[in-house]
Amino acid sequence: MTSSALGDAIRDLDRASSTSELVQATRTLCALKDPEAAETLVKVLGFNNPAVAAVATQGLIQLGRDIVPTLLVSMDARNYGARAWVVKALAALRDPRGLDLLEHALMADIAPSVRRSATRGLADLELDPVIKDQQLHRCMQGLLKSGQDDEWVVRYAAVFGLEQRLRSPHVGSSIADQAVLMLRTLASEAEDARVVRLRAALALQRLHLE
Repeated sequence: MTSSALGDAIRDLDRASSTSELVQATRTLCALKDPEAAETLVKVLGFNNPAVAAVATQGLIQLGRDIVPTLLVSMDARNYGARAWVVKALAALRDPRGLDLLEHALMADIAPSVRRSATRGLADLELDPVIKDQQLHRCMQGLLKSGQDDEWVVRYAAVFGLEQRLRSPHVGSSIADQAVLMLRTLASEAEDARVVRLRAALALQRLHLE
């Protein structure tokens, strides 16, 4: 049953007619910290209003991992902006149940912002202890894919992710070698974006692989 406060907040959101009103109504909804608000907050992501979506995304993240199932079924194939915010929320929650969706977003999504968020998710995802090695291998494969992306923002995220994952003692030697080679390639003149080259060089330095 929807609480009175939640019902009032949703009605205020529905009545909002400007960005400032939408932001305030969304903040009020988030402040309730009611898991039943998750579905409405996901709808807000589809308004194509970055200011409002940013507030809604933070609200979703604050609701915690209980809302992961809602996020997993909420990807809008027609709205890349909404997809980017959903993937960002999933990445922030670091729930291993999001791995399939993050992989799919990275491999199939046309929007660089979605692929970047998915890459960051693969970097930070907490792994299921029962199948840690398998999931870590999948994360590494995804990050290697990101390192070859056409968009520099995705490659930059890949560098961060590869550095993070290479710190794990559980990474297989073969894929670790591929990751180091990728970082060295991204740190070389073969990489067009200077910011990516510098970040990759920093990653190699931090990993003592210069």
